[in-house]
Amino acid sequence: MISMLNQQVELKPILKFQITQIYSHSLIQEIKALITRLFLQVWRRPATLMAGIIQPLLWLILFGGLFYNAPINLFTINTSYNCFLSSGIIIFTSFTGALNSGLPLMFDREFGFLNRLLTAPLISRTSIILSSAAFMTCISLIQVVFIVTASLFMGNSPLNSDSAMIFGLIILLVTVGVTMLSLALSFTLPGHIELLAFILVVNLPFLFSSTALAPLYFMPPWLQLIASLNPLSYAIEGTRYLYSSVNWNFTECVIKISWGDICLGQIIILLIALDVMAAYIVSNILKTKLN
Repeated sequence: MISMLNQQVELKPILKFQITQIYSHSLIQEIKALITRLFLQVWRRPATLMAGIIQPLLWLILFGGLFYNAPINLFTINTSYNCFLSSGIIIFTSFTGALNSGLPLMFDREFGFLNRLLTAPLISRTSIILSSAAFMTCISLIQVVFIVTASLFMGNSPLNSDSAMIFGLIILLVTVGVTMLSLALSFTLPGHIELLAFILVVNLPFLFSSTALAPLYFMPPWLQLIASLNPLSYAIEGTRYLYSSVNWNFTECVIKISWGDICLGQIIILLIALDVMAAYIVSNILKTKLN
């Protein structure tokens, strides 16, 4: 009798581990299926993907051409305006792509497909959010790759492996944070018209109130303050620093603002903190909407 009880006690952790393994494997399969569905939509109607590539490419070509004859040291020492502009357009591409990430989920809401998913026997409803976030992160990164490649033809030098890793981390942090906020908006706003209106209102002001098109010291004091509060400015200056410095480090000053000097390490910590805050806000919103 005692030996049978010992066997049951020994089996419980094994069964628990197996159940956890089956649950995690099923959840991954569920997320994979939902991501595949979203990629099929893009494959059948690639206009959104192409628009997300063409728009920042036009900004890079036309706006860069506008200042083609600007002095080399107008904004930074020994850097042409095309090289200066490319970092801002790269971050702007990831920001715009992530900002649009709530649209597919909003259309699923309006067409009734989301209700079908919510009533389906899913392993976890979180898979709906995770699949949408992973899908839009992939789409944004694809668009960024095209813009980075185009910037190489406009004078930017390619990054080495270490710089490329930090560069990719900054892009990923910007994309993930904005994607989470956009997905939260897709649940809170009434319809796609309100979401599109929000995107149109937010998109360009965030661009012009950052250091994407001009450095901080070119701006009037009131705009300098706004740009210093804009998280995109820090991401842009971080990528710009990686492009301009071969022997970069995490402690060197990247951007000077009115309340101090900001280094590359602080920029990464700031972006991580903003992503954690966004995840906390989104989880609280979705907890009430999905339950």
